Amino acid sequence: MKISPARTSAFDILVHIETEHAYSSVVLPLFTENLSDVDRGLCYQLVLGSLRRQMFLDEAIRHLSGKNKLDIEVRIALRLGLYQIGYLDRIPPHAAINESVNLAVRARKVSAKGFVNAILRKAAAAFPTFTYSDPAETLSFETSHPKWLVGKWISDFGLERATAICKANNRAIPPAFRLTARFFAEFGVENRSPDSVAQALGLSETDLRASETIDGCFYAERMSSKIQNAVEAGFIYFQDAGSQLVAGATKIPVNGRFLDLCASPGGKVTRIAAEPGTSAALIVAADHSSVRVRNLKMNCERQGLPGINVLQIDATSDLPFTDSSFDTVLVDAPCSGTGTIRHNPEIRYRVSSEDILAKQRKQRAILDSASKAVKVGGSLIYATCSLEREENEYVANSFLADNQNFVCVSPIVPDYFLSEGQSARTFPSDFEGDGFFIASFERKSI
Repeated sequence: MKISPARTSAFDILVHIETEHAYSSVVLPLFTENLSDVDRGLCYQLVLGSLRRQMFLDEAIRHLSGKNKLDIEVRIALRLGLYQIGYLDRIPPHAAINESVNLAVRARKVSAKGFVNAILRKAAAAFPTFTYSDPAETLSFETSHPKWLVGKWISDFGLERATAICKANNRAIPPAFRLTARFFAEFGVENRSPDSVAQALGLSETDLRASETIDGCFYAERMSSKIQNAVEAGFIYFQDAGSQLVAGATKIPVNGRFLDLCASPGGKVTRIAAEPGTSAALIVAADHSSVRVRNLKMNCERQGLPGINVLQIDATSDLPFTDSSFDTVLVDAPCSGTGTIRHNPEIRYRVSSEDILAKQRKQRAILDSASKAVKVGGSLIYATCSLEREENEYVANSFLADNQNFVCVSPIVPDYFLSEGQSARTFPSDFEGDGFFIASFERKSI
């Protein structure tokens, strides 16, 4: 029984995501570290593609089989086969069918062997198409986003933008990365141009390109072992362009004091601390669990920043600092993550309206605690990777209404990202990055 390493890994990853509630962005690197570049690329494509089309694939399975209940291993074998038949032109249908059948057998579902074979042969002969009753349902099933979420985005942003968001969530983009403090220590802070970076890392200039909108952000146009080596050496750090924008909007005065309250895994604080002029600053990074704190410490050390003070803090409660202790405080708040669906497709199937409201209450509690630590004249940055107004504008506006000693100021971002009400937004449909929200507050008095 021969199955390609890419498909075996993809199957195992999808089962893990389904049964353990894991996130694809976390498990993909772990399960593919020993694959060849070619197999790793195909594995990523199969996993993310199957997740991005999951609702449609499940509807196709139901249509072709007449069954709603299937063992999860059988369903995932079918999803993988259907995705390859319907969306990957370079893979012959017979290869997709044979390997999906073998995946079912490998998972000890031998009795489903003929069933998987028959369903996929039907799909190869005539791939299913469907008609829907209204624009929201059409958009929901054609892009595999829950109908309630599609309806919410249509209500919040209009049909045109909601359509663009859903389509962007299913479109792959090159992974974004940035240089680290360890890179600057080794090669110099002046070597930030694409050709200098490529030369330092032993890459071809065509392997990467600079972002047109985010300063210091690069895209890996081709994943290779040399890119992986640069990551392992701590010279580059993969970080979404929108996340890098948040870090760039967070400024520390010379010799200032900075607090990042929801810091793990550490992408933003290490991006901030890597900038010239921050070496004399006091930088504190905190998170709420021991696991997250351990990951945060490891990330700081890997990037050459052991001087960052890492603490375990429950930011929803009173902070262990004297009031007005910090010049800049960043709250990158825990949120629904709907802005990151392109990179974590499974989020769309897990989030609910109740989750969004629960997150809103927690976000306000953290923001209220954080505000006490800000000096007069200091800055409080509030950010999420959510598209939802309930977690963004509503939280920012309610905070201002209850805290007259703070005023809203425009975040330090390119004008392209500024939105109404002196905040900033990114949409996955508008640039090569995730959806983020940024609000910046300045403390005017005690």
